[in-house]
Amino acid sequence: MTIKAAMAGALYGPDGFFIRERPADHFRTSALASPLFAQAIATLIHSVAGLLPPTTPVTVVDVGAGRGELLTALLPLIRVDQGKTRRISDTPDGESSLDQREFRWVGVEVGRRPEGLDERIAWVADVPVGVTGVLLGCEWLDNVPLDLAEVDGFGTVRYRTVDGMGAPVRGDDADWLARWWPISEPGEVAEIGLSRDLAWADAVSRLDRGLAVAIDYGHRLAERPWGGTLTGFRGGREVEPRFDGSTDITAHVAMDSLVRPGDELITQREVFHRLGITGARPPIALASSEPLAYLRKLSAASAAAELTDPRGLGAHLWLLHQVGIQLGWAA
Repeated sequence: MTIKAAMAGALYGPDGFFIRERPADHFRTSALASPLFAQAIATLIHSVAGLLPPTTPVTVVDVGAGRGELLTALLPLIRVDQGKTRRISDTPDGESSLDQREFRWVGVEVGRRPEGLDERIAWVADVPVGVTGVLLGCEWLDNVPLDLAEVDGFGTVRYRTVDGMGAPVRGDDADWLARWWPISEPGEVAEIGLSRDLAWADAVSRLDRGLAVAIDYGHRLAERPWGGTLTGFRGGREVEPRFDGSTDITAHVAMDSLVRPGDELITQREVFHRLGITGARPPIALASSEPLAYLRKLSAASAAAELTDPRGLGAHLWLLHQVGIQLGWAA
């Protein structure tokens, strides 16, 4: 059996990891690390909403939503009053008018709807079509099943199977490797990211207008790891990946292969710095004049430092794909 087929069954089959397990129990993501992550996403959502007509509903889609943790965290951060945002704008005669904006929330996940999830969040198995708003893929693509290739002792690139080596890599997979992850040395391993490219292309094709964001551990062409990155997680620890549904199975994403003309690929650290989230400690003088404010800011700085650490979560790559809008803060 190929790694891709085994991975698909282990993660998404009837007894798969994402069907029977709560992912938050097994690994830590940016979305779970700190409320600051949701605040950063909320800032993006508001920025996109401000570029759309005031009567246009804004749909926020979280692909690979887990148990709805990110969407749940976003709900109170959006200016909502019974499902509407209220924005006061000045009219030419100096008076103020009240505009209302509807927000719609969609979690996309193969698992059943979590118990107790806020009723405002729709729960579906596939990305809806005709989305206007923000499409999020936060650590989703690293769990899209993919095949592994390895160079045998004679220099032939073959599929790696669960039990060893399989057939030579041919066709579209071979073309993808030649462009995005060429390998030639015996024992060298590559992860064929074509399935991730297709999954992302399908998702963004459903965005009519707005912003699509893919966020993941990843690498660029010049930084491909010699032996690949396939691994497992269980109970908060990195473990040998098992194909029986007992562990998460993940591989970093070749993020540059997803890029289209006009896209931007930058680190999470760079994104957060643009949004003013730097992890800088508050002035020590504040500890004397306003000790409670100092403690709050110090806590926020600590959380920001974790999210922007270039050796950890700050190394996440963000792919920004805009359709019919232009964010002012983007490069």
